[in-house]
Amino acid sequence: QVQLVESGGGLVQAGGSLRLSCVASGRTFSNFAMGWFRQGPGQEREFVSGITRSSSIPYYADSVKGRFIISRDNAKNTVYLQMNSLKPDDTAVYYCAADIRSGPIARTPSFWDYWGQGTQVTVSS
Repeated sequence: QVQLVESGGGLVQAGGSLRLSCVASGRTFSNFAMGWFRQGPGQEREFVSGITRSSSIPYYADSVKGRFIISRDNAKNTVYLQMNSLKPDDTAVYYCAADIRSGPIARTPSFWDYWGQGTQVTVSS
């Protein structure tokens, strides 16, 4: 089992920045690809960003490319999502996820094995 705990969400004005963190425990962190998804009110959960387990290759949704940066620190069992130039459309609950599979990052939530509880991000206009 893997436990994932997100932090760093909050209320920010449009154009501002937040950094989300997700700490993993339970199994070897470097064996997992890590990802961030989000779910707005009345919407389906959608892929935001992911990072591979070995080469740390980042993947981004088109909607956040150029604004968000994903990174991981295997020594700290932590994955980060730096969110810049935030927009009201970025408002959602953000979830951290872990995937034991190797290869390219899956953008479909059902492929991911473990999930955190989520952290709320609200961007005011």
